[in-house]
Amino acid sequence: MQIVVAGQGYVGLPLAVRAAEVGHRVVGYDVDPHRVQRLTAGQSYVQDVASSRLRAVLDTGAYSAAADAAALAGFDIAVITVPTPLRDGVPDLTYIESCAQTLGEHLRPGATVVLESTTYPGTTEELLLPILEHASGLKGGVDFLAGYSPERIAPGNKRWSFDGTPKVVSGIDATSLDVIKRFYDSIFQTTVPVSGTKVAEMAKLIENTFRLVNISLVNELARHAAPLGVNVWEAIDAAATKPFGFTRFTPGPGVGGHCLPVDPLFLSWKIEQELGVPFRFVGLADDVNRHMPGYVVQRVVDGLDKRGLRVKGSRILLLGLTYKYNATDLRNSPSSRVAELLIGLGAKVRGADPNVPESDTSKLNVPRVDASPEEIMASDAVVLLMDHTRFDLAMIEKNAPYVLDCRNRLSGANVETL
Repeated sequence: MQIVVAGQGYVGLPLAVRAAEVGHRVVGYDVDPHRVQRLTAGQSYVQDVASSRLRAVLDTGAYSAAADAAALAGFDIAVITVPTPLRDGVPDLTYIESCAQTLGEHLRPGATVVLESTTYPGTTEELLLPILEHASGLKGGVDFLAGYSPERIAPGNKRWSFDGTPKVVSGIDATSLDVIKRFYDSIFQTTVPVSGTKVAEMAKLIENTFRLVNISLVNELARHAAPLGVNVWEAIDAAATKPFGFTRFTPGPGVGGHCLPVDPLFLSWKIEQELGVPFRFVGLADDVNRHMPGYVVQRVVDGLDKRGLRVKGSRILLLGLTYKYNATDLRNSPSSRVAELLIGLGAKVRGADPNVPESDTSKLNVPRVDASPEEIMASDAVVLLMDHTRFDLAMIEKNAPYVLDCRNRLSGANVETL
């Protein structure tokens, strides 16, 4: 089949490459010409897609990248994987709208459009479908098919592969569901059909809201356990020995990435808009996590004070700047806010993260350094924000005069744990 994957980022590129590997002819469409240029040259910028895999599907002709909408003509299935950010707490669906308009202009009878971008329940049928119909002059469910299948990308996850993660699928009608399921069956080991697009849209938001709420729970526990004389990490480990009814989550400096700081708020916004009532769990969880970088900074200030140092003028090294363990992604990472607050207090802040590509250095808001013994020893405080495997934790533990460990990986008289 002729496949279009619109959006060649963290979601779209893995899907496009995998679809090409299993035998589909794939056009990876992206409005960013610089991305397309890199892709055409066989250079992957996504962690879970090795450049060697990209070059292989380019060489066979199974995959091509394009910024020109003319390349969309004749598609059998188009998958939309564009961003859906929040703007001042309101879902911004302009990328979906623009992409739907462009695809609609190339939509032909019998073709299928699938939305994967995370959004609130109702988007597929209430927003996407009317745009496609208006742009094409065709009728959804009669002339063309459509549906929703939420992405489940987990960058750097070694346990669950892209194609090994079960894929939820839905359609606007039974025929749409059948075609969409057969397409994803060719790529994923397991597909999970549901009764409608709203169920699939809600399922994605439930997944991420579950994580956000539980992370906020342990983060708030971390703030209160120490004053009660309790080691929260030991208590969580003990609770995790229960073989049923408990899922282990651990504290940290906050949440980041595209999903957790954004997706649950889509659901909260939709509930308030449609029902006129607040979704209190999401609001509280978001508030807790937004304050975690400030709590980390206050712990650093207190730790320096106990050692006779003021935060103003102190040299502080932040270790692990990405939002996720062993990832390369800086999007919405709490490290940025931690750095901003420390700089605002007059600290001399530096950052080290061996996982962040050199091409992304411009995205950092602090000078980038290596986590060398010399840099560790020269710092008044070291903050371990993310415990990547590429860090030499034993060396850090040995050489740092003072460490605030946000991941419970270090020990010693010079170490305080979040």
